[in-house]
Amino acid sequence: MIMRFQKPLLLFPLFSLACCTSPAPAPTPAPPVAAPAPIPAPVVTPPVAAAPNSTDWMDAPLTAGDWSYASGSSLTRATFGPPGGNALFGIECLRGSGQMRLVRSGGSTQDISIRVRTESAERLLTAQPDAGGGPFVAAFLNARDPLLDAMAFSKGRFAIGAQGRDTLYVPAYPEVTRVIEDCR
Repeated sequence: MIMRFQKPLLLFPLFSLACCTSPAPAPTPAPPVAAPAPIPAPVVTPPVAAAPNSTDWMDAPLTAGDWSYASGSSLTRATFGPPGGNALFGIECLRGSGQMRLVRSGGSTQDISIRVRTESAERLLTAQPDAGGGPFVAAFLNARDPLLDAMAFSKGRFAIGAQGRDTLYVPAYPEVTRVIEDCR
């Protein structure tokens, strides 16, 4: 009988070894790989469109120069031109006559047309050569003519064009209004 017990005893250590062994450890999982950050699409800045060529006289650059005012007993005048240079344009009040005179540089031996443009009005005037033979032409208006108000209150500028001459783009400064008011 002893033999019989020996066999189970031999199995016991094998069985106990089989029970005591733990299963092989699971492999350590690899750390999760972060998905690559999406690459932002490049920002495309649309090209700035060039300003269209404008034929609007209000967009033209102002003629270089400044206004000056002078007053005498029979005449008040505002003249526009480069500092220290000859006047390019003038507006005069002929006191006592109720007349205004628009004077443009560029003498002529015959009558020419002058175009006055403002924000709210436009008119073609006939200008006559300067009586003294000077380098000017002049157009006359009644002191109450609405064109004068349009010149004084134009949106920052008005234009004086003349046949065969460059158009002047002059600022509507207070000197213009002052001469107009002197005649009213």
